[in-house]
Amino acid sequence: MSGKLIVGITGASGVIYGIRLLEAVRKYAENVSAHLVMSPAGGKNVLIETGYTVDQVKSLAEDASDHSDLAAAISSGSCVTMGMVVAPCSIRTLSDIAHSNCNNLLARAADVTLKERRKLVLVPRETPLHKGHIKLMAKAADIGAVILPPFPAFYHRPKTIDDIINHTIGKIFDQFGLEHDLYDRWRG
Repeated sequence: MSGKLIVGITGASGVIYGIRLLEAVRKYAENVSAHLVMSPAGGKNVLIETGYTVDQVKSLAEDASDHSDLAAAISSGSCVTMGMVVAPCSIRTLSDIAHSNCNNLLARAADVTLKERRKLVLVPRETPLHKGHIKLMAKAADIGAVILPPFPAFYHRPKTIDDIINHTIGKIFDQFGLEHDLYDRWRG
């Protein structure tokens, strides 16, 4: 598969999922370009949770748009993409997407992805969940989003945190039909 993949990084804990996704696109998906949109809280969490700077994360993508730029190319359905991944996806962003609240570029790009019938993968990072969170996930799924929480598998016997993160990134790649060797598949 080839094309442009929009990657959203929000302020939920777990920004390493979005960062690792950008790195994996570069490593495994030679015909795919990543277009990044990061919320201000996502940028703060990059600094809190990782050794990266915001500029370093932006440099992992082929292109990046400002979270407040509602005139960016990815705000229009005429900008053809293969879809979008929001990793991590905060509950606030999940709520914006589920309610079609396009008050920022990340939410607008997700809304456009859904209206154009392209794949939207949301990686919600919150625990525990109350019924309101679960209803938001169901609502987002009802309008076409794929809900892909970063629940680790252990059949491949992960030895490091990277092994656990890579499993989730591999599952995201699977949603877009992208080949990878990010984890060992179950063989029975």
